Amino acid sequence: MKVAIVSALLLALVPMPMAAQEPAALAVERAAVAMRPGDHRWADDPTLPGAVSIVISVPMQMAFVYRGDTLVGATTVSTGKPGKMTPIGEYTILQKRPFHRSNLYNNAPMPFMQRLTWDGVALHAGNLPGFPASHGCIRIPTAFARKLFEATALGGQVAVVNDVIAFPAYRAADAAPRLDPAGIATLGDRDVAVSAGGRIATPR
Repeated sequence: MKVAIVSALLLALVPMPMAAQEPAALAVERAAVAMRPGDHRWADDPTLPGAVSIVISVPMQMAFVYRGDTLVGATTVSTGKPGKMTPIGEYTILQKRPFHRSNLYNNAPMPFMQRLTWDGVALHAGNLPGFPASHGCIRIPTAFARKLFEATALGGQVAVVNDVIAFPAYRAADAAPRLDPAGIATLGDRDVAVSAGGRIATPR
């Protein structure tokens, strides 16, 4: 009897196999619950199936990053302030620049910029005061912005929603706006035009 008890205790001390441990998506979700302004969690696994997509909840001031239907990252954000609110809707990533400056707002720096509209909405690293404070863009922490920039691609899906996301760990598959190769090539040509000083509006 004593031998059986000792054996059971020893087994309890042995680390559980990875399959039995908390899935990474649930760990990210759990971390998201307690995040303060500027906090973030990244657990991307490039071997997971599916493209990278992003869901931004304006009421929560949070962004959730998915690879396929699995949550791989979460972060606090700062969206547009009253009068300059970030528009709700489905977007695709139109342009990416590791460093960009706004020509609308005092040459403000926009590191790791990912453009969502041609008239002034983008994802980029910036200040996170804990409430909506931008001119329409979605600000995210610099370290998270760098990793997100490396993981996304032109044409990637970004949804800005006016909903509280109760269980973000797994995202149901749904129809998403996707660009064909010709459309992505067009975006690349347009990016060159912007870089050369074209007339396309700069994000805020």
